[in-house]
Amino acid sequence: MSLRAFAGECLGLVGENGAGKSTLMKILSGIWPRGTYTGGILIDGESVEFAGPKEATQAGIAIIHQELSLFEELSVAENIFIGDFPSSLGVVKQKALFEKSEAILRKLNFTISPYARVKQLSVGERQLVEIARAFTKPVKVLIFDEPTSALTDREIETLFRLIHELKATGVACIYISHKLPEIHELCSRVTVLRDGKTVGHFVKAELNDEALIEAMVGRKIDAIFPPKRPFQKDRPILLKAEHLQYRDSHSRKLLLNDISFDVRQGEIFGIAGLMGSRRTELLLSLFGSLAADKLSGSVELEGKQVDITSPSEAIHHGLALVTEDRKVTGLILEMDVKGNLTLPILRRLSKASVIRSEEESRLVQYYCKILRIKTPDENFKVRYLSGGNQQKVILGRWLSTQPKLLLLDEPTRGIDVLAKAEIYFLMRQLVDQGLTLILVSSELPEVVSLSDRVLVMREGKVAGLLQGNDISQKSIMERAAA
Repeated sequence: MSLRAFAGECLGLVGENGAGKSTLMKILSGIWPRGTYTGGILIDGESVEFAGPKEATQAGIAIIHQELSLFEELSVAENIFIGDFPSSLGVVKQKALFEKSEAILRKLNFTISPYARVKQLSVGERQLVEIARAFTKPVKVLIFDEPTSALTDREIETLFRLIHELKATGVACIYISHKLPEIHELCSRVTVLRDGKTVGHFVKAELNDEALIEAMVGRKIDAIFPPKRPFQKDRPILLKAEHLQYRDSHSRKLLLNDISFDVRQGEIFGIAGLMGSRRTELLLSLFGSLAADKLSGSVELEGKQVDITSPSEAIHHGLALVTEDRKVTGLILEMDVKGNLTLPILRRLSKASVIRSEEESRLVQYYCKILRIKTPDENFKVRYLSGGNQQKVILGRWLSTQPKLLLLDEPTRGIDVLAKAEIYFLMRQLVDQGLTLILVSSELPEVVSLSDRVLVMREGKVAGLLQGNDISQKSIMERAAA
């Protein structure tokens, strides 16, 4: 595996999950130190070796990780300067700490308070703190690992402006992303990795999606999205929500404000909106994950009113939820594939409180086969699977409960184009078999290409309902950003 990044350019680095991108970045940033790899690293033509991340930082290499590595109980300022606090005689200079943090945030045009605790921030805001951390030291090489996965359009624009400014100052940027439009916009060259090897280099004039995808997967992909079908209005209503409201217990602010909609049997019902539109809170309200005493309104399932006050009740009623952050709220990383996949159905797999291991293994093998989960065996720790395979484990877990309604919150975040295509076609296959899906996604092409109808949200309210030919990125944005 080899690559070159020149001063003042943005080099794109693409490949499937498991291609070796993150491994390479861990070597370059000193997370995997000398002695764990062979080959060489040159900066400004000089050979370097790192015993750890601190040496890499001193050499001018900074990395913004896809997986957030923040301390939730500390402030934004403390996270930005963690390990390098301004101090005197071993005492942290609090005033200088917050002043320097505020200056960095202001320079980046981020509206986060340096005094806020990280645990109070949204996923997107935490990503901004991760980005701000990289700007505490002068850098020669700045590595971005899927930096926009949780950012709003405005925040993405700010990030892109920063990258262009960094290039103008001579910084070499390495940009890892599964979002090919971002690669086209930012990168003058692209290096493609597959199965741990460099398989292609492209200059901007040669960049096109078809060539990049073929290089990434080793073959042509006929289509990313399954063919769209006409919406059938005569389908029976599976779920009906009326006048849902949810008030935050701390701020007393209405996060969900008078939301009403219905979902029909066998459809993909999309929910779109900008960050802060409260799409995730809407899914959590349906799944019983919000405080019941702060939630009002009614929900009907198959024509009968239900009062779902906990996830266990939601599962009992046939609901399943794939959360937006698979590593924080989706998976138990230290457990194996089998343990993660069968977690909600252990009672069904047990007799006299003893798990029937043969039946459990048969079920795990079945879902690994139909979902094409790539794992050495069922006892392999899920932590070490690629992002796409981790997401498939979560899908297998909830499909094993045989749900009526599957709630999907950002189901393809941080996974490669081939894994995305597999999940898209799986979603279509599931609805063709009678399952109903609610899809929340920040990627508008997903929402437009997959959804039979789209509920557009803005600041916790319904901003519109689209169906048929009315569904487009333009029509969604007109309502979401009005």
